[in-house]
Amino acid sequence: MSSAEGIADWVEQTLGHRPADAALFKRALTHGSRGDEHYQRLEFLGDRVLGLVMASWLYELFPEEPEGKLSRRFNSLVSRETCAEVARAFGVGGHVILGKQARDDGAADSDNVLGDVVEALIGALYLEAGLDKATAFVRRAWADRLRQDDQAPKHPKSALQEWAAANNRRPPAYELKGRSGPHHAPRFIVEVAIKGVGEASAEGLSKQEAETAAAKALLEKLT
Repeated sequence: MSSAEGIADWVEQTLGHRPADAALFKRALTHGSRGDEHYQRLEFLGDRVLGLVMASWLYELFPEEPEGKLSRRFNSLVSRETCAEVARAFGVGGHVILGKQARDDGAADSDNVLGDVVEALIGALYLEAGLDKATAFVRRAWADRLRQDDQAPKHPKSALQEWAAANNRRPPAYELKGRSGPHHAPRFIVEVAIKGVGEASAEGLSKQEAETAAAKALLEKLT
Protein backbone atom coordinates (compact mmCIF):
# COMPACT_ATOMS: atom_id res chain seq x y z
CA MET A 1 0.00 0.00 0.00
CA SER A 2 2.98 2.31 -0.47
CA SER A 3 1.63 3.85 -3.70
CA ALA A 4 0.07 7.31 -3.45
CA GLU A 5 -3.23 6.00 -4.81
CA GLY A 6 -3.32 3.09 -2.35
CA ILE A 7 -2.58 5.36 0.60
CA ALA A 8 -5.20 7.89 -0.54
CA ASP A 9 -7.84 5.15 -0.86
CA TRP A 10 -7.10 3.75 2.60
CA VAL A 11 -7.02 7.17 4.27
CA GLU A 12 -10.34 8.13 2.68
CA GLN A 13 -11.94 4.90 3.88
CA THR A 14 -10.43 5.14 7.38
CA LEU A 15 -10.38 8.85 8.17
CA GLY A 16 -13.27 10.03 6.00
CA HIS A 17 -11.07 12.42 4.00
CA ARG A 18 -9.55 12.07 0.52
CA PRO A 19 -5.95 13.31 0.81
CA ALA A 20 -4.72 16.04 -1.49
CA ASP A 21 -1.16 15.23 -0.37
CA ALA A 22 -0.79 11.46 -0.01
CA ALA A 23 2.87 11.92 0.97
CA LEU A 24 1.79 13.64 4.19
CA PHE A 25 -0.24 10.60 5.22
CA LYS A 26 2.48 8.21 4.06
CA ARG A 27 4.81 10.01 6.48
CA ALA A 28 2.22 9.51 9.24
CA LEU A 29 2.37 5.77 8.59
CA THR A 30 6.17 5.53 8.41
CA HIS A 31 8.22 4.32 11.38
CA GLY A 32 11.64 5.75 12.18
CA SER A 33 13.27 2.45 11.17
CA ARG A 34 12.62 3.40 7.53
CA GLY A 35 14.69 6.59 7.56
CA ASP A 36 14.35 10.30 8.21
CA GLU A 37 10.84 10.82 6.77
CA HIS A 38 8.87 9.34 9.66
CA TYR A 39 5.83 10.08 11.81
CA GLN A 40 7.33 11.61 14.95
CA ARG A 41 6.64 15.30 14.22
CA LEU A 42 3.11 14.50 13.09
CA GLU A 43 2.60 12.37 16.20
CA PHE A 44 3.66 15.34 18.35
CA LEU A 45 1.02 17.50 16.67
CA GLY A 46 -1.68 14.85 16.61
CA ASP A 47 -1.25 14.16 20.33
CA ARG A 48 -2.14 17.80 21.05
CA VAL A 49 -5.05 17.81 18.62
CA LEU A 50 -6.44 14.62 20.17
CA GLY A 51 -6.08 16.16 23.63
CA LEU A 52 -7.99 19.30 22.66
CA VAL A 53 -10.77 17.39 20.90
CA MET A 54 -11.13 14.91 23.77
CA ALA A 55 -11.10 17.56 26.52
CA SER A 56 -13.76 19.61 24.72
CA TRP A 57 -15.88 16.53 24.12
CA LEU A 58 -15.73 15.36 27.73
CA TYR A 59 -16.53 18.86 28.98
CA GLU A 60 -19.62 18.80 26.78
CA LEU A 61 -20.74 15.23 27.60
CA PHE A 62 -20.29 15.31 31.37
CA PRO A 63 -21.33 18.82 32.50
CA GLU A 64 -21.76 17.81 36.15
CA GLU A 65 -18.49 15.98 36.67
CA PRO A 66 -15.65 17.57 38.65
CA GLU A 67 -12.18 18.04 37.25
CA GLY A 68 -10.84 14.88 38.88
CA LYS A 69 -13.31 12.55 37.17
CA LEU A 70 -12.91 14.34 33.85
CA SER A 71 -9.15 13.93 34.15
CA ARG A 72 -9.47 10.19 34.77
CA ARG A 73 -11.67 9.82 31.71
CA PHE A 74 -9.32 11.96 29.66
CA ASN A 75 -6.16 10.11 30.70
CA SER A 76 -7.72 6.75 29.91
CA LEU A 77 -9.10 7.82 26.53
CA VAL A 78 -5.88 9.41 25.23
CA SER A 79 -3.57 6.75 26.69
CA ARG A 80 -1.21 4.84 24.43
CA GLU A 81 -3.21 1.67 25.07
CA THR A 82 -6.51 3.21 23.96
CA CYS A 83 -4.93 4.79 20.89
CA ALA A 84 -3.53 1.37 20.03
CA GLU A 85 -6.99 -0.19 20.43
CA VAL A 86 -8.36 2.38 17.98
CA ALA A 87 -5.52 1.57 15.59
CA ARG A 88 -6.30 -2.14 15.72
CA ALA A 89 -10.01 -1.49 15.13
CA PHE A 90 -9.09 0.28 11.88
CA GLY A 91 -6.45 -2.26 10.84
CA VAL A 92 -3.65 0.30 11.04
CA GLY A 93 -1.00 -2.33 11.80
CA GLY A 94 -1.24 -3.75 8.30
CA HIS A 95 -0.45 -0.35 6.78
CA VAL A 96 2.44 0.84 8.97
CA ILE A 97 5.64 1.20 6.93
CA LEU A 98 8.50 -0.43 8.85
CA GLY A 99 12.11 -1.36 8.36
CA LYS A 100 12.78 -5.07 8.14
CA GLN A 101 14.20 -5.44 11.65
CA ALA A 102 11.36 -3.48 13.26
CA ARG A 103 8.85 -5.57 11.32
CA ASP A 104 10.57 -8.79 12.41
CA ASP A 105 10.55 -7.54 16.01
CA GLY A 106 6.76 -7.18 15.96
CA ALA A 107 6.60 -3.38 15.89
CA ALA A 108 3.43 -3.53 13.77
CA ASP A 109 1.54 -4.80 16.83
CA SER A 110 3.25 -2.64 19.45
CA ASP A 111 1.00 -0.37 21.51
CA ASN A 112 3.66 2.32 21.26
CA VAL A 113 3.93 2.22 17.48
CA LEU A 114 0.20 1.84 16.81
CA GLY A 115 -0.70 4.58 19.27
CA ASP A 116 1.87 6.93 17.75
CA VAL A 117 0.64 6.25 14.22
CA VAL A 118 -2.98 7.02 15.12
CA GLU A 119 -1.87 10.32 16.61
CA ALA A 120 0.28 11.05 13.54
CA LEU A 121 -2.70 10.40 11.27
CA ILE A 122 -4.78 12.81 13.36
CA GLY A 123 -2.00 15.35 13.00
CA ALA A 124 -1.88 14.92 9.23
CA LEU A 125 -5.67 15.16 9.00
CA TYR A 126 -5.63 18.37 11.05
CA LEU A 127 -2.93 19.93 8.85
CA GLU A 128 -4.68 19.16 5.59
CA ALA A 129 -8.39 19.31 6.46
CA GLY A 130 -8.61 21.34 9.66
CA LEU A 131 -9.93 20.87 13.18
CA ASP A 132 -13.51 20.05 12.18
CA LYS A 133 -12.41 17.01 10.16
CA ALA A 134 -10.03 15.88 12.89
CA THR A 135 -12.82 16.27 15.47
CA ALA A 136 -15.23 14.25 13.33
CA PHE A 137 -12.75 11.38 13.05
CA VAL A 138 -11.92 11.33 16.76
CA ARG A 139 -15.59 11.37 17.75
CA ARG A 140 -16.36 8.53 15.37
CA ALA A 141 -13.33 6.43 16.34
CA TRP A 142 -13.69 6.91 20.11
CA ALA A 143 -17.50 6.99 20.36
CA ASP A 144 -18.00 3.46 21.69
CA ARG A 145 -15.24 3.93 24.26
CA LEU A 146 -17.03 6.90 25.79
CA ARG A 147 -20.37 5.11 25.94
CA GLN A 148 -19.10 1.82 27.38
CA ASP A 149 -18.38 3.08 30.90
CA ASP A 150 -20.76 4.98 33.16
CA GLN A 151 -17.97 5.47 35.68
CA ALA A 152 -14.79 7.35 34.93
CA PRO A 153 -12.18 4.65 34.20
CA LYS A 154 -8.94 4.36 36.12
CA HIS A 155 -5.51 3.66 34.69
CA PRO A 156 -4.38 0.13 35.71
CA LYS A 157 -1.51 1.48 37.84
CA SER A 158 -3.85 3.85 39.69
CA ALA A 159 -6.44 1.10 40.15
CA LEU A 160 -3.81 -1.27 41.56
CA GLN A 161 -2.56 1.42 43.95
CA GLU A 162 -6.13 1.99 45.16
CA TRP A 163 -6.69 -1.76 45.59
CA ALA A 164 -3.60 -2.00 47.78
CA ALA A 165 -4.68 0.94 49.94
CA ALA A 166 -8.24 -0.36 50.31
CA ASN A 167 -6.92 -3.76 51.44
CA ASN A 168 -4.36 -2.36 53.89
CA ARG A 169 -1.41 -3.51 51.80
CA ARG A 170 1.84 -1.86 50.91
CA PRO A 171 1.89 0.07 47.62
CA PRO A 172 2.77 -1.91 44.49
CA ALA A 173 6.49 -2.14 43.77
CA TYR A 174 7.68 -2.19 40.14
CA GLU A 175 11.00 -3.71 39.12
CA LEU A 176 12.63 -3.79 35.69
CA LYS A 177 13.57 -7.42 35.11
CA GLY A 178 15.10 -7.21 31.68
CA ARG A 179 15.59 -5.35 28.43
CA SER A 180 16.27 -6.80 25.02
CA GLY A 181 15.96 -6.04 21.33
CA PRO A 182 17.49 -3.37 19.09
CA HIS A 183 17.62 0.32 19.96
CA HIS A 184 14.69 1.25 17.70
CA ALA A 185 12.41 -1.44 19.14
CA PRO A 186 13.52 -2.35 22.68
CA ARG A 187 11.49 -4.73 24.79
CA PHE A 188 11.19 -4.28 28.55
CA ILE A 189 10.12 -6.86 31.12
CA VAL A 190 8.67 -5.44 34.35
CA GLU A 191 7.43 -7.22 37.46
CA VAL A 192 4.96 -5.65 39.87
CA ALA A 193 4.47 -7.07 43.34
CA ILE A 194 2.33 -6.34 46.37
CA LYS A 195 4.05 -7.87 49.40
CA GLY A 196 2.15 -10.78 50.85
CA VAL A 197 -0.38 -10.80 47.98
CA GLY A 198 1.24 -11.69 44.70
CA GLU A 199 3.10 -10.52 41.63
CA ALA A 200 2.80 -10.41 37.86
CA SER A 201 5.17 -9.75 34.98
CA ALA A 202 4.59 -8.25 31.56
CA GLU A 203 6.50 -7.08 28.52
CA GLY A 204 6.27 -3.88 26.49
CA LEU A 205 8.13 -1.69 24.04
CA SER A 206 8.60 0.93 26.77
CA LYS A 207 9.04 0.70 30.52
CA GLN A 208 5.73 2.51 31.00
CA GLU A 209 3.92 0.11 28.66
CA ALA A 210 5.36 -2.89 30.51
CA GLU A 211 4.42 -1.43 33.93
CA THR A 212 0.86 -0.78 32.77
CA ALA A 213 0.54 -4.31 31.38
CA ALA A 214 1.95 -5.81 34.59
CA ALA A 215 -0.44 -3.79 36.75
CA LYS A 216 -3.35 -4.93 34.60
CA ALA A 217 -2.23 -8.56 34.87
CA LEU A 218 -1.96 -8.39 38.66
CA LEU A 219 -5.36 -6.69 38.94
CA GLU A 220 -6.90 -9.51 36.92
CA LYS A 221 -5.47 -12.00 39.42
CA LEU A 222 -6.77 -10.06 42.40
CA THR A 223 -10.28 -9.09 41.26
